[in-house]
Amino acid sequence: MLKKYIILFLATLMLLHFTAPGADAARLVRVPTAWVDEFETFLMWYAKEKKWDREAGLDIEINQYNSGSEILNAHSTGAWVYAGMGVIPAILGNMRHNVVAMAIGVDEAAANGVVVPADSPIAKVRGWNKEYPNVLGSPDTVRGKTFVLTDISSAHYVLSIWLKTLGLQDSDISIRDMAQGLVVASLENHIGDGAALWAPQLYLALDKGAVLVADLKYCGKESYTYLVADAEYAKANPEITAKFLTVYFRAVDDYMSKSPETFLQDYRRFYLEWAGKDYDEELLRRDIKSHQVLPLAEQQSLFDETNGRSGAQKDIEDVARFFGSLGRLSKDELSRVSTSSYATDKYIKLVPPNLKLKK
Repeated sequence: MLKKYIILFLATLMLLHFTAPGADAARLVRVPTAWVDEFETFLMWYAKEKKWDREAGLDIEINQYNSGSEILNAHSTGAWVYAGMGVIPAILGNMRHNVVAMAIGVDEAAANGVVVPADSPIAKVRGWNKEYPNVLGSPDTVRGKTFVLTDISSAHYVLSIWLKTLGLQDSDISIRDMAQGLVVASLENHIGDGAALWAPQLYLALDKGAVLVADLKYCGKESYTYLVADAEYAKANPEITAKFLTVYFRAVDDYMSKSPETFLQDYRRFYLEWAGKDYDEELLRRDIKSHQVLPLAEQQSLFDETNGRSGAQKDIEDVARFFGSLGRLSKDELSRVSTSSYATDKYIKLVPPNLKLKK
């Protein structure tokens, strides 16, 4: 008889072991999301590590893509409902994919740059435009050269802004579109005369001997990454959207309350485990310092539409107008630059100041 009860007890334990996790998972809302290997993704990964998504009743899936362009291509298949991306894909996502910005990831003005080999004549000229004394290059040294970059990206944006400071535009050079992970290798193999990169690949190129000729900060520009949503999904699920943002801002709040140095080991682990890349600590230390996060209250102010178009809306619109002037938008899209609703405050204003949400 005792043996019978022992067997029954063990069977009950096994049943609990196999069914409890599934039962718990059934209560969570699955949320597929899309990201590239950048700092704002680390914040969401960190929140996931802390299980803050589960506390909010969500199971946030953090899926990896190589670029914002890839993320947009995946949108048409229904692969994600929220994503992190640079300003250029955020603009095109709004124009072509019914995507809307709902929060800022980070300010990455110092994390997007144009580099050239150390022996390039471009690197020998500094301050051709007196308004931008740290910018290297001149019209004569740059015109006709070939630059490698990932198209429709923040890297493309910094290249175009740099050209503008030199009185040039995209049509004055040749551009080769390449996946970001291959751009550094192209420099090493002397493919192209220079490249435009985002961090941490930017710092990898510099560590291999390339010279920074300009970043967006040098050119007097801000550059935000954005958290975007599938507009239809967000509209149908405002509570889930608010919870998603709350999870993210818990990571922002935690990050801002401590020294960036304390996150260095987690940051390295993020790249190794999630992105499959092993960067040394010094490179990652530079990368962390080049990204500025914005707290919830500041972002709620930037997205506030109480008095008309928000600051975030205007910032994206300005970039859209610049990008359109390069011929990267169709005539119809260019005509809609000032009327397109790139950003919304509907969801960020639902995020509670104490960052606490019930399941």
